[in-house]
Amino acid sequence: MHHRIEERMPEYKGDGMTFGRFMLIAVIALVIGLSVAAQNSAAHTAQSPTAASSGPTKLASSQDAYTLPPDTLVKAVALGRIRNFENLAESVWGIVFLWILLASRGWSGIERWAKRISNKRWVQGSLFFAVYLVVSALAGLPLGWLVQHNEHAYGISVQTSGSWMGDQGKSLVLRLLFAVPLLLLFNWIVRKWPRRCWFVSWLVTLPILVIVIFVSPLLSPIFDKFEPLQKNYPELVSKLEKVVARTGTNIPPDRMFLMKASLKTNGLNAYVNGIGATKRIVVWDTTAGRISDNEVLFIFGHESGHYVLNHVQKYLAIYSIGLFFVYWACALFAEWMVTRFGARWGVNEFQLTDKHPSVNPSVLASRTGFAVLLFSISIVSFLLQPVGNAIGRHYEHQADVYGQEAIHGIVPDPQKTVLAVWEDDGKAWLEDPHPNPFIEFWLYSHPSIQKRANFAAHYDPWKNGGHGEFFKN
Repeated sequence: MHHRIEERMPEYKGDGMTFGRFMLIAVIALVIGLSVAAQNSAAHTAQSPTAASSGPTKLASSQDAYTLPPDTLVKAVALGRIRNFENLAESVWGIVFLWILLASRGWSGIERWAKRISNKRWVQGSLFFAVYLVVSALAGLPLGWLVQHNEHAYGISVQTSGSWMGDQGKSLVLRLLFAVPLLLLFNWIVRKWPRRCWFVSWLVTLPILVIVIFVSPLLSPIFDKFEPLQKNYPELVSKLEKVVARTGTNIPPDRMFLMKASLKTNGLNAYVNGIGATKRIVVWDTTAGRISDNEVLFIFGHESGHYVLNHVQKYLAIYSIGLFFVYWACALFAEWMVTRFGARWGVNEFQLTDKHPSVNPSVLASRTGFAVLLFSISIVSFLLQPVGNAIGRHYEHQADVYGQEAIHGIVPDPQKTVLAVWEDDGKAWLEDPHPNPFIEFWLYSHPSIQKRANFAAHYDPWKNGGHGEFFKN
């Protein structure tokens, strides 16, 4: 960004291979190796549960509240390892893919092509970002298919390949409709306010976050079918209204929906989403009628806790404060990368004359320069993932406490009900009772089911005439 740099990357001693190429080959080899291992593990477990059980599967302790039968446990442990690989691979691949586009001058090639198509900046930008979104979607398909394949192999997903591909196409169309204008907006901000772009971008991001929460329920019918919950389960609606009254969440029956999840999955779920006029209860049809109504009441109580305890507002506040520093750090990080690697990545070929020799705002504002900003954000976001997940686990635990208290006096035995929820949920999703602690620290946005079940088994504040943390009766 400051000036052209021609210095080459350090070389990997031994075969003259550059460090960047060595890293790329190593990552590809790791992904392929783990992919094969994951699929072999899945096949081995499906064919020979007894043989697979001879591996280092952790046995349940006498204090574990969430346990699985031996054959189910073997599958859950194997699938847990596969999921760990998939989640880490998705995070790493997102960064590696952006780096490949930079190192191969793919970004600059797309920008040159867009400039040949039109002289209008907004057309160039639309083409540039649209091509990027399409290429990134295609690059993510193999790993996405692997995830779908493994979930299908273990009997969790029942979605057909055609339906899955249709969802991928719908997602891409939505990204093109919404993400392209947003990327154009932020690219314009970088060009308009080169020195304060991170601050202006931060200000613009805040209302966008709220809009996304408001709009997301309105987009859900694009992917799934919804019906009024009252139409299929009127008794459940009557029971849910008791929890609504106790929690004060103000969700009327006409905002309670049944989602036809059975067309795609055997998993269990129910949730509250939206904000203001779009706030609603959604119960999957795999959940209603399959687990007891009392369990559904707890799940709703848990979700209500997020709203009553202002988790949405608190998370937005924390996220907004964090973004302030993330945007600032990423802008500096991107400047350093352009200074160090700009010539090699093709960023500097779009350099325009500027009266500020120390910082060239036109390089930041170019499409390829903006891609470096995206690259820096992806790296920082990955490194900060454990922080966001730690906050999420804290709020989820609070919601668990709130949900167990919310159904007190409505169901006969809150402890028994909550334990049944975690047992049914764990079996449905094949959740490993003992996930790797590091994986849980880095990737889990919710506490493990084992921790949630153990807490529920011992949480009884009403014993000896006491009261709960959030309810006084």
